[in-house]
Amino acid sequence: MTEKIAIITGSSSGFGLLTSLEFAKKGYLVIATMRNVKKQTKLLEQAATLHIESNIKIQQLDVTSQKSIENFTSFINTLERIDILVNNAGYASGGFVEEIPLEEYQKQFETNVFGAISVTQAILPIMRKQKHGKIINVSSISGKIGFPGLSPYVASKYALEGWSESLRLEVKPFGIDVSLIEPGSYNTNIWEIGQKLAETSSESQSPYKDYMKKIEQHIQNGNESFGDPQDVAEKIVSIAQSQHPTLRYPIGKGVKLMMLIKNILPWKWWEFLVLRRFK
Repeated sequence: MTEKIAIITGSSSGFGLLTSLEFAKKGYLVIATMRNVKKQTKLLEQAATLHIESNIKIQQLDVTSQKSIENFTSFINTLERIDILVNNAGYASGGFVEEIPLEEYQKQFETNVFGAISVTQAILPIMRKQKHGKIINVSSISGKIGFPGLSPYVASKYALEGWSESLRLEVKPFGIDVSLIEPGSYNTNIWEIGQKLAETSSESQSPYKDYMKKIEQHIQNGNESFGDPQDVAEKIVSIAQSQHPTLRYPIGKGVKLMMLIKNILPWKWWEFLVLRRFK
């Protein structure tokens, strides 16, 4: 086997699906992993339309299950090489801290942080022995900027950012590059799983009801400016093909400017600008 191999987690929808197709179009053999392989239909149908279905192999992987990780490790140990790992599996949970069960924070970290760590630990021995490889972790602007009503998601992405920094410094001497892609607002289904928690803060008895409604309205007003997720998929492939990828790649309308403003302004000014949106 001489073709390059890319492993993409969370490939049944969103960035993962589009990224799998992009790598396949570039001639990679794509190991498209997903928790529920019954959801492979959309990916395979689009691949067939593009005549690249032979470049995609579906593999079951629940990044929160130790048994699934063990089965996945056994599978990848049969491969001759692994060139790219894209840690994309994740979801976004919303709500206000007072009303979010601790278990939900744990679930959020199990997927968004510990899931990425588990998969990376499985592939690192292979990349280290072959002395090359690229690991691309799908983060978010929420990994650099906090936002009310999103603390589980924000906390998990901040953790992913710090872990990725350490990982990059550890594996760089072995020829392995680690990068973060930090999308702003894109039109994907990442919020579907966590919507019920946000709904709790919208209920009539919640002290955060009015606040949550203003946040929801702010997000809804911004729907028209959501970016095309295809741009993120193409950027991930571009990072993978770069000879010397850097650590961070912010992407999306206004993302770089927002990060710059937050870094420059004193906190009290930044806080004022954020909170005035919800008056």
